[in-house]
Amino acid sequence: MYDIKQPLYGALVEKGANNIMIRIEHVMKNTSIKILDAFVDSMFEIIDQPLLPSQKNFEPVEDELGEAVVITTIQGNIPNNFPQGVYIRNGPNPLHGGLKSTKSIFGKSNHIWVEGEGMLHALYFTKVLKLDDEYYWSVNYNNRHVKTETFTLEKLRNKPSFLPAIGGDSLAVLSAYLLNLMRFGKVNKYISNTNVFEHCGKVYSIAENHMPQEIDIFTLQTLAHWHLSPTWNRPFTSHPKRVACSGELVTIGIAPTKPYVEIGVISADGKKLIHRADLKLKRCPICHDIGITKRYNLIMDIPLTIDIMRLVRGGPLIKYDKDEYARIGVMPRYGDADSIKWFEVEPNCTMHFFNCFEDGDDEIVVWGCRALDSIISSTQEQIDTPTTNANNSYHDSPYEWRLNMKNGIIKEKKLTLDSEYSMDYPTINENYIGLKNKFGYAQVVDPISATTSNNLLKYCGIAKLHFEDGESKEMVKIEYHMFEKNTFCSGATFVSNDKKECVDEDDGWIITFVHNEDTNISQVLLIDSKNFSSEPVAKITLPYRVPYGFHGTFVSM
Repeated sequence: MYDIKQPLYGALVEKGANNIMIRIEHVMKNTSIKILDAFVDSMFEIIDQPLLPSQKNFEPVEDELGEAVVITTIQGNIPNNFPQGVYIRNGPNPLHGGLKSTKSIFGKSNHIWVEGEGMLHALYFTKVLKLDDEYYWSVNYNNRHVKTETFTLEKLRNKPSFLPAIGGDSLAVLSAYLLNLMRFGKVNKYISNTNVFEHCGKVYSIAENHMPQEIDIFTLQTLAHWHLSPTWNRPFTSHPKRVACSGELVTIGIAPTKPYVEIGVISADGKKLIHRADLKLKRCPICHDIGITKRYNLIMDIPLTIDIMRLVRGGPLIKYDKDEYARIGVMPRYGDADSIKWFEVEPNCTMHFFNCFEDGDDEIVVWGCRALDSIISSTQEQIDTPTTNANNSYHDSPYEWRLNMKNGIIKEKKLTLDSEYSMDYPTINENYIGLKNKFGYAQVVDPISATTSNNLLKYCGIAKLHFEDGESKEMVKIEYHMFEKNTFCSGATFVSNDKKECVDEDDGWIITFVHNEDTNISQVLLIDSKNFSSEPVAKITLPYRVPYGFHGTFVSM
């Protein structure tokens, strides 16, 4: 006799069996992870990398505020035409007390100076109306870690878990790769510590080993990473560029396996990828920045490379080879690898552009901070006992390349004398990105920090470059705003005047975080760009220490 309960009974049995299989898989996975964790704990000694006494402000801060606090100490006056908004700066703030290194039977591995989980530091500028129709400035400060997927994972574990997998002995780095992948499904952490940018009303934190993380600008909470998959399933450059006329965003993404470098153009509304191209490079250069003009994308193919096969052969994962070639590629906005016109240039390690623009019909001008060596290295040099080394100086100079698209001729020249200060972290009035501009600003490298062995550079001032002077002269005019002794900056950004009418390109302020190492006090300075060498118009004293970091931006509100 037919049992009407049989199909239901069969379905229940099947469902029960599936649940049992899921539980078994879960138990097996957890057991495997526990075994791997026990292996790592027994085989790897994880230790903090030491810092010199002069590097104390590179140490992370433990206090994560989460809620903004009111600033009560301001010297000078915030100008009436300063815009309301948020000045926000990114930087590494390692979760568990500092950058780590390991010792094991496989050798040593270590984090390098660009690693460490990201932390955002934000200053909010708000005009508050009073009863008599006047107003006063309310200034608030907040900080918060960028909570990527891997940050949350390590936070829950409450201890360093990812093995350093960038620098050190090749066998140790390869072992770290494998063990991280087996335990977490990822070879390294998503750090999101380098820059902050805005696109289509949304604000993102970024480092070039992952997709951008969307940030709630008011609370600094991490919302989610930018969902463009599967159309774009690779990291971003830390410096994507918005096209002035179209509002589109141009980015570039690198990978240690082919395709090494791809370029992408994202729609003005941020919802779709409208162009993607493999550049078909034969190596993986670290493309930290990308340039744009009205019609072109500019790619800097430098001999600072990531090479897994070099690591397998016993060499470093990251290496700068001054004997290898360098070139600049000019690509139509929606072009492909075959449409790129390459210009061979003197070997260099340029990580940042001031700007790129078209000068006439045939010539493209590229301004950047060019170095002949790299401060990024994955070797195991002096991790255990860092010392000063006067021969390890680093010189990064403003430089010009003029590329003639018609005859292929390139002209190169320094924009400053060798006797001038080294400079990096350039910034301009962002309304001129991709267009001809007159002015640029850069952080001035402290000469003493440039001789430290592990290259934790500090910046003792800001320079203003008058590019138009370089058209008729060999060198450009430079103004300096130098800080008081033992005071150093990070995240310098140009903020344009809030006037609605047309204003000069340099009508605005440089805003930057600074830290005085003698008093251990952190401040934010407002420097009038038109009176650049004068005292800051405002010095905003912060209630907490802010470690040195990387790039910042200003978001008007």
